[in-house]
Amino acid sequence: MSQVLAIDRLDTVLDTEDGRVHAVDALSFAIERGQTFALVGESGCGKSMTALSVLRLLPDNGRVAGGAIRLGGSDLVQLPESGMRNVRGRRVSIIFQEPGTSLNPVLTVGRQIVEVIERHTALRGATARARAVDWLRRVGLPEPDTRVDAFPFQLSGGQKQRVMIAMALAAEPDLLVADEPTTALDVTIQRQILDLLRQLQQDTGMAMLLITHDLGIVRDMAQHVALMYAGQIVELAPVPEFFARPLHPYAQMLFAALPEAARRGQRLAAIGGTVPPLTREFTACRFIERCPAAQPLCHQPVALRAAVPGHEVRCVLFEAGGPAGTAPRVAPAGVVPTAPHPAPTQRPAAVATAPPDAAATGEPLLDVRDLRVGFPIRRGLLRRSVGCLQSVDGVSFSLSAGRTLALVGESGCGKTTIGKGLLQLLRGSARIEGEMRLAGASLGHLNGEALRQARRQLQIIFQDPYASLNPRLRVAEILEEGVAALRPEINPAARRVRITALVDRVGLPVTCLARYPHEFSGGQRQRLAIARALAVEPRVIVCDEPTSALDVSVQAQILNLLRDLQDEFGVAYLLITHNFAVVEYLADDVAVMRAGRIVEAGTAAAVLRQPREAYTRDLLAAVPRI
Repeated sequence: MSQVLAIDRLDTVLDTEDGRVHAVDALSFAIERGQTFALVGESGCGKSMTALSVLRLLPDNGRVAGGAIRLGGSDLVQLPESGMRNVRGRRVSIIFQEPGTSLNPVLTVGRQIVEVIERHTALRGATARARAVDWLRRVGLPEPDTRVDAFPFQLSGGQKQRVMIAMALAAEPDLLVADEPTTALDVTIQRQILDLLRQLQQDTGMAMLLITHDLGIVRDMAQHVALMYAGQIVELAPVPEFFARPLHPYAQMLFAALPEAARRGQRLAAIGGTVPPLTREFTACRFIERCPAAQPLCHQPVALRAAVPGHEVRCVLFEAGGPAGTAPRVAPAGVVPTAPHPAPTQRPAAVATAPPDAAATGEPLLDVRDLRVGFPIRRGLLRRSVGCLQSVDGVSFSLSAGRTLALVGESGCGKTTIGKGLLQLLRGSARIEGEMRLAGASLGHLNGEALRQARRQLQIIFQDPYASLNPRLRVAEILEEGVAALRPEINPAARRVRITALVDRVGLPVTCLARYPHEFSGGQRQRLAIARALAVEPRVIVCDEPTSALDVSVQAQILNLLRDLQDEFGVAYLLITHNFAVVEYLADDVAVMRAGRIVEAGTAAAVLRQPREAYTRDLLAAVPRI
């Protein structure tokens, strides 16, 4: 096979107020034609910066300081910007991690796809538009003939992600850089997209650089995988070898942190600490501060070397002359992965469903009956209503204190609409019918101070952290804002103590309080959104894809934190997610939604192990497994 991309000792740096950030350090790997190469690792390790370096889309303060990026016979580092404009879209394309900020808000999605097609192919006009519609159909966007004229704000997060994928594939590039391409997608559309990418690779020989937190997708799609930490590759191997025998302590700890049904009731083996700041001058192994297997030899630079043929690792356990491939299995310091999770004093057996045989015991904290949410369809110059799009159609469920109800289903089925409806965030834009009661009070009839007090008890973690964090406020102001508004009895000094403890609990350094949202990665922004929701100590939290942008290790920290809060304070969670591993680990009850209705509901064990509906079985069959 011929190489499509060859990266040789790539160095990427960012000039910041705190000093020079060495985001990517001496990175080397190659991707063959028709192959998929996966980059995995924690947020802030340099994965996305590697992707931006390949396309020369670094921020103004960033630059490639050394090394080569060869695409075919061209070194992209040496190309002028005019040459890169001919390369982007046609020879190499990218699916960005956050489609909400990558799509132009003032152009229809069809116009944005047509722009790529007309720029890089011979198609024009109606023919180019027809090709755009065909791509929207191929990525699974419902009603593509109509949605081609929609603006990004009219689409859900998963639908915007599909548009982004269609735009990246429209000119059939030689290399696709996919940065978390399926983060916002449900499992059935994810399977459809992965099958489409695999088919394109077979038909055109397209190579793919896959950046993802989902190890199941890596196992399913990639031929080679590189594990990054603090700007460096610490393990590089063929996928079967990596999953059969991870060698680096960091890799072993990542596998121990994966949520699954077998670990239900146990604390996940979260990795303590955070990635070290990349402004430091490293003189030792970069993982030493978090590694339970650290030894004196680790206090020196460590090279990447072959432990066994084809399997490279950056660890002194292999430099010290020990037998190849015999690195001991390690667990996070201070964490016993098999220790049982302390049981709550009382977990009432509430059932989060509408079926007659699923009656809840005890008084529900949140009770929803026959909820209907419709969005008016407006046309014409005067924007008169000509119809109604029924997003939620007669949904009922109950949720008791200390319980977790998971809402699962395809994008656009109404899950997020339910969450926003509960918070009364759709008033004025949607027609809402039915009954929503929080601790006996009707949410639909609350206003002013009463609604403010209800939001003190009911909070939400939004799916898109970038759009939900005020870009003009520093992190400290964002976190203190909610506490000041909803918990006025807490004085400023106590507020600062509270938010300082919160950022530490969600795995961020205290120094982040002085920074702005745009200075963080997608996963780090998600942690800030979680901290903001937890700051006022609510009784119910609507978790809309709370871990979708998080890597495995931070996901374990967050899931442990959510369980701790639930056991200690009886917090109830309405969990909206596509991640069935999280559902298996955290949820007590599951409701499966389709086209605005609940089609199957019951305890998590019953729904996940013995699903009755064909739709539920299809969802479970589409989940990528390790």
